[in-house]
Amino acid sequence: MTPNPITGEVLLRERTPSSQADLIREMQAIGQRARKAAAMLALASAEAKTSALRATAAAVQANASAILAANARDLAEADGEDLAPALRDRLALDPKRLEAVAAGLEAIAALPDPVGRSLARWMRPNGLDIERVSVPLGVIGIIYESRPNVTADAGGLALKSGNAAILRGGSESFYSSRALVTALAEGLRTASLPQAAIQLVPTRDRAAVGLMLGMNEYIDVIVPRGGRSLIERVQRESRIPVIAHLEGICHTYVDGAADPKKARAVVLNAKMRRVSICGATETLLVDRNIATTLMPQILADLRTAGCELRGDAAVRTIDPAVLPAAEEDWRTEYLDAILSVAIVDGVEGAIGHINHWGSHHTDAIITEDEAAAERFLREVDSAIVLVNASTQFADGGEFGMGAEIGISTQRLPPRGPVGAEQLTTYKYLVRGNGQVRP
Repeated sequence: MTPNPITGEVLLRERTPSSQADLIREMQAIGQRARKAAAMLALASAEAKTSALRATAAAVQANASAILAANARDLAEADGEDLAPALRDRLALDPKRLEAVAAGLEAIAALPDPVGRSLARWMRPNGLDIERVSVPLGVIGIIYESRPNVTADAGGLALKSGNAAILRGGSESFYSSRALVTALAEGLRTASLPQAAIQLVPTRDRAAVGLMLGMNEYIDVIVPRGGRSLIERVQRESRIPVIAHLEGICHTYVDGAADPKKARAVVLNAKMRRVSICGATETLLVDRNIATTLMPQILADLRTAGCELRGDAAVRTIDPAVLPAAEEDWRTEYLDAILSVAIVDGVEGAIGHINHWGSHHTDAIITEDEAAAERFLREVDSAIVLVNASTQFADGGEFGMGAEIGISTQRLPPRGPVGAEQLTTYKYLVRGNGQVRP
């Protein structure tokens, strides 16, 4: 097929601007291409976007060797940077993870088109027919750290929702992200959609982030995904609306009415299945009524799995091998095999602890008491609240969204997993027959 005149050539090699002026021109060119691509995508049919997404998934699979080689290069450079184990785990790709990336793109392709949905419609007494219809946001800037799979997830979700994406991945995942975007561009070209619909900022120069945050002429919304320092910087400096993905200080509370077998299995999974993801439980809360019976069994399971335990004075009275927890532990996202543990006075104590120390991300209760469960669901002020399930289900794919750009912890929408539907806004269509306002 003939390549689209909006070229994706900028994606193919790293640029090293010789001056700030060069970098500014480079970023403006990216923004201009994205704006043109967004206008085309907004009018693209559901069939065209689905075809493009399936082509991108096929391109990821076809280019697996090149993508894994690029990831190996990132990992080799990370060896000299003394990257924390959790960050290294987030960075690493293997054939299984790469297959999951392709499967995620296929899952996004299979979703209903979120654009053009009639959200509401009503008739006014004067005969005006008013309809609220979903439309794309436009151009989305995504700034993220470490995880190269975010490159494909963000690009795929933006495409499905008719948005262009400008991606600024972490410097540690530069080669992996570049290889993935090259594959995505191949899929877009196959489907005759603009390759500039998904662009990667082609430099690791940190100044590019600051420039992105001021590109309100070209970018409609910024989505940061990373540690607290990144999120705080974006919220402080951005001249563009922000969808914030704050750290995941997630809690699991084991109630006095918990089923012991269920509690042990869920807590172990919530912490240790994969410690480096934002949905991993970082604090375990235990009802005082079962502190001397069920808690020792749960702690033994965690210790056997290699988890370091830090507890309050009440926990350490029961299990002296637990390390003392400092106040900072209650507000720390470890992203590691470390867990803080506290004893609380029932569901009320758990809710109070979570609402005070948590990041409003994901929190769970383990209980067979329906009233306690309903109170927890109602009163915990987090984007995702679960009953008798692992916090590691905090994931757009597990919610049936195909993938996610992140988990929004802000109170304004979108909140929770941000998938294709959450990347749309709306406009009003008003149909009349000559009405004039008196």
